[in-house]
Amino acid sequence: MDGWYVDDRCTNCDVARQFAPDLIGEADGKSRILRPPRDAAENRRLHAAVFACPTRSIRPASGQPDRALDPFPMALDDGVLICGHNATRTAGANSYLLRWPSGTTMMIDTPRWSRALAERCTARGPVTDVLLTHRDHAAHGRRYADHFGARLWIHEGDLDAAPDADRVVRGLEPVEVGAGVTVHPLPGHTQGSVLYLADDRYCFSGDSFYWSRGTGDLEVAESVTWYSIEELAASLARTAGRLRFEWVLPGHGDRRRLPADEMSRRLGLLTERVRQLRPQPIDFTAVRW
Repeated sequence: MDGWYVDDRCTNCDVARQFAPDLIGEADGKSRILRPPRDAAENRRLHAAVFACPTRSIRPASGQPDRALDPFPMALDDGVLICGHNATRTAGANSYLLRWPSGTTMMIDTPRWSRALAERCTARGPVTDVLLTHRDHAAHGRRYADHFGARLWIHEGDLDAAPDADRVVRGLEPVEVGAGVTVHPLPGHTQGSVLYLADDRYCFSGDSFYWSRGTGDLEVAESVTWYSIEELAASLARTAGRLRFEWVLPGHGDRRRLPADEMSRRLGLLTERVRQLRPQPIDFTAVRW
């Protein structure tokens, strides 16, 4: 495949395939190169996969990717950037920057720690808040918050994962984080899972639900629910009607933009499907990417 390969550190987290699904596929529980890039645009997409992969498993024949093609943080639209450089300590979770017209920025979950990446993030505007969706994604939160001089947020249910958080969300009711941003507690994946809703446009869903390319729909990772699938069902039933958004931007799984009415319809159907689920053993291989 023109020298490109996937090394044996791959954990099948799906991150690389999200950026270059036409170039990187899945076989036997691992990513694999489908074909080499044919033009500059495809080469850029492949390098986005390279610099997002948490294990750095996507490699050119030389072994060293072109650092000049590191695109991160990379704009998804005019209000959100994806950070790339996913961290092994967050199981390869995606993280995002939410930008406001005022020039201020919030970080949702965190990439691997990198001073250079942190400085590229602040070049877009001062980062005022680091918003953690749950305990699994807390690893680098304090370090980024301290670098930015930002407030670190987490829900009380997962507070032991970030005991020095500056802001603690309590209870089950929505709380305003800042102008246009609301945190909605959504226990289920973990006891302290939340999602952040911004401007009725962006839903940073953490690991509560995601877009599956395989099913072409919103899904929950019922086989990787650490706390309670029944609690997740109750959370969705309580919260789904309060949410209106165009973008679903999860920690794990793919992201997707649809008209808000269509997202609402699909979220309602997901809520009904989750109501029928029952606990099962943890099984990472059963996630429907």
